[in-house]
Amino acid sequence: MAAPLDPAAPEAIPETDRALKRRVFSLAAPIVGENVFELSLDLVNTGLVSALGAAAIAGVGASTQVMFILLSALGALAIGTSVLVAQAVGAGDVRRASRLARQSMMWSVVFAAPVAVAGFRYAHSIIGLFGLAPDVAAVSTSYLKIAMGTVVVLTLLTIGGGVLRGAGDSRTPMRATLIANILNVVLAGALIYGWFGLPHLGVVGAAWATCAARSVALVIVLRALWRGHAGVSLSAPTGWRPDHRVAGRLLALGLPTAGEQLVISTGWFMFTVLIARLGTDALAAQRVAMSVLSLCFLPGWGLGMATTVLVGQSVGARRIDIARRVARITSLWAVLWMSAAGVLVFAFAVPLMEVFSRNPEVIHTGAATLRVMVFTQPFWGMAMTCSGALRGMSDTRTPLVVEAIGNWTAIALVWVALRNFPITLPLAWGAYVLMGPCIGGSLWYMMRRRARRVQSGEVQISLPESRAEMLPV
Repeated sequence: MAAPLDPAAPEAIPETDRALKRRVFSLAAPIVGENVFELSLDLVNTGLVSALGAAAIAGVGASTQVMFILLSALGALAIGTSVLVAQAVGAGDVRRASRLARQSMMWSVVFAAPVAVAGFRYAHSIIGLFGLAPDVAAVSTSYLKIAMGTVVVLTLLTIGGGVLRGAGDSRTPMRATLIANILNVVLAGALIYGWFGLPHLGVVGAAWATCAARSVALVIVLRALWRGHAGVSLSAPTGWRPDHRVAGRLLALGLPTAGEQLVISTGWFMFTVLIARLGTDALAAQRVAMSVLSLCFLPGWGLGMATTVLVGQSVGARRIDIARRVARITSLWAVLWMSAAGVLVFAFAVPLMEVFSRNPEVIHTGAATLRVMVFTQPFWGMAMTCSGALRGMSDTRTPLVVEAIGNWTAIALVWVALRNFPITLPLAWGAYVLMGPCIGGSLWYMMRRRARRVQSGEVQISLPESRAEMLPV
């Protein structure tokens, strides 16, 4: 049996709470940074095209919304990859982890190629769903054709990042995204406005710049995967032949997570539709408040993904006791950090609103809304980490069911209230304040129940078998 190309063995799972905390934070901090950089990439493009007029801004915005939905789905599939690789690494089976990594990257191309072709061909029809003015639709279609035509790059980058995180490396994806952001700023400006002798492409220059920047990030990620981390490497020639059993396992883990993201996204969309009945000022206040809320979510997202990796590694090592301690530590810190963020938002609600608006009514309504929203933070922090722990234990369906029931119950409460009472935007958010403890508490209970069942042997978690098992590495 040949040794892995990367001689480094998988890092031992820490035994003490102090060591576990260090491992959690070393994984979570780069994930938070990566999310910040990914969000800023599209924000930079929007800012750079703003000088081209309202049609350019609206066109890029519509295309970005389509790509955001796609990116959420890809992120869900990356979670499935992270779980399987983490469990194999935890079991000390780097041969299997490497084969899973190769299969994930190969299947990402198989999944992405038809999406790219269909997206390029039907970009006009997709943008037509927004009902945009002809000039805005033309801009948006041109932008989306380029973005969708290069979606294979985005898919490989996302899944590759999932492989690295599953192996315990969250720094490389963060560095790759940071470099992509820096490169995107320079290229987008140059291609939009024709700087440095480059062609003047207008709005589509931003799309080409993003594609080029993400291609460079992909090279960085592929180089790291080729060299290997903790023994997980792509460099062996075997294990690339498509295996439907591995694909089925990836989809079994990833599709419920994608469904969860879809439930949450459509829930927010319907909430916004309902809030629009309260008037333009309320809708504007809601938009600004959601921007602030997305920043408050970042610690929870990072800790949730770190929980998935560490719980997955613990499950692979058959150390469910450590998995439970990881979940307890990350849940506690998510509650503390998101509560602290909530306190700051409560104290500085008015100045935060003044950053985005000068309308006194929007500022007043938005500040009151922010002060209601902060009461959801600790429960959502718990929900994110408990969902991460469940995914690490190969249960992606429970978060989907709990989030679907909780979010759509809140929507139903808002709908009933709007039909029967003269409510305001802060009162509408009361529905989420009511449902937050239910969602967080339910996921905490289900996570503990799942851990007990796995530890007792009632639930067996096994990695997918593959034809590649028969091949040398």
